Amino acid sequence: MKIFISFPCSTLFLAFLITIQAVKSQNLIHSICQTTSKNDSNINYSFCTTSLQAAPASQCAALHGLGMISIRLVRYNVTDTRCYIKQLLKTKKWDPYVRQCLNDCFDLYSDAIPTVKLAMRYYNSKRFDDANIQISSIMEAATTCEDGFGEKEGVVSPLTKRNKDSFQLSAVALSVMRIIQAGSSGCANCSTRMYGRWIYY
Repeated sequence: MKIFISFPCSTLFLAFLITIQAVKSQNLIHSICQTTSKNDSNINYSFCTTSLQAAPASQCAALHGLGMISIRLVRYNVTDTRCYIKQLLKTKKWDPYVRQCLNDCFDLYSDAIPTVKLAMRYYNSKRFDDANIQISSIMEAATTCEDGFGEKEGVVSPLTKRNKDSFQLSAVALSVMRIIQAGSSGCANCSTRMYGRWIYY
């Protein structure tokens, strides 16, 4: 007696589509990061790709989805940095000047949390210019925080990497939004050709 084993074709096809979408998303991430790092000296290609690829759902996200993911990364970063500063203030005896700088940074990152939430709402509403303003203010907050330590000779900032990450993640988010705006301004379909590559959203 011959036994025939039937495979659920729909399941296999779905798995195939997921695989194709994951490949597209990976190519999209590399394309975005390559383009943005060339056009913006504040963005490091490796940092951009590593950050986006590590984010949940990025493996199957299209352009618009990656835009929201990039803003979420900013949100996670500023929230975590605020918590980190709070712990620094609790666990170490700091020089009065450094403590004041940390307090200033704590306030800046505290304000950044509702700011990035507002940016997410604007982004969902396709109010990209308004979202841009909110994200830009977070970049300014990170810069202000870092500059505060540098105003006194001999002071080393304990937040340099975190401030740099906040700045760079914000720059990535702004760059993705610029790509979306550039594509949506002249595209009635769901794809746009930029820098010699197809970008899907």
